[in-house]
Amino acid sequence: MPLSPDQQAEIDAQRAQSQPTLRATSPGIEAQLYRAHPVLDHGFVRVIDYMGDDAAITQAARVSYGRGTKSVQNDEGLIRYLMRHWHSTPFEMCELKLHVKLPVFVARQWIRHRTANVNEYSARYSVLDREFYIPAPEHLAAQSSINNQGRGATLEGDEAARVLETLKADSDRAYDHYEQMMGQEGQQGLARELARMNLPANVYTQWYWKVDLHNLFHFLRLRADPHAQYEIRVYAEIICDLVRDWVPLAYAAFEEYRLGSAQLSATGVQVVRRMLAGEKVTQETSGLTKREWAELMGVIG
Repeated sequence: MPLSPDQQAEIDAQRAQSQPTLRATSPGIEAQLYRAHPVLDHGFVRVIDYMGDDAAITQAARVSYGRGTKSVQNDEGLIRYLMRHWHSTPFEMCELKLHVKLPVFVARQWIRHRTANVNEYSARYSVLDREFYIPAPEHLAAQSSINNQGRGATLEGDEAARVLETLKADSDRAYDHYEQMMGQEGQQGLARELARMNLPANVYTQWYWKVDLHNLFHFLRLRADPHAQYEIRVYAEIICDLVRDWVPLAYAAFEEYRLGSAQLSATGVQVVRRMLAGEKVTQETSGLTKREWAELMGVIG
């Protein structure tokens, strides 16, 4: 269970409060404020605050581009134009602040997106909970033989059981030693900032993560992709749902021109044009590497 009774009570109290405001609000994300959405076995994502809505994007664009947008007759059309032509700054006018609980190894992958403001739970000052990510059996997979960063076939039977038992036993043993090193109340134990180094990467941490919409879309384009690692992808998928509620017009444009699109190289475009002209093109005559050819064939079928 990702939330303790005290945490749930705090969320209920926050959601019960209501204050008048003159700022722009988004009804979809207002309904999501503070609510915790479970992810993995102990994690969650919840919206703490936001700034702006679809109208904030078009407002900024019309100030910036002025007469250049006169041909665009509505907000949806303008947002789609901005997304299609990679005009990023209007999307930076919107921001989202999330409270995320996630395994440390996922956090270390996530933090590579250095375009957000982050404040993480400190194990120097506080004791981490005995909560570890243990994959469901269907998510235990062998190393891929063709992709150094990917997974292969799912482990089954005795092998899967052995791995799960090892993960659970090692996690519990490490936490036992973590507690022992810090000592009992009234005893002089090892400093928390040192004792934490014995914990495995599947222990859960938490942070507040604030990011503008342009950089959030970049994060989601990479992490909500089917090829992304499962453990970070499920967080991205929840965030996609939240963003859809927050800025529905912008998210629809993102889904159309980023998430569901494909990018071709100049050579790839020439190959497609040659094919449309009736020429029989092979990988050897395309000017593309084998990998590039396979990717292009995956796009055009």
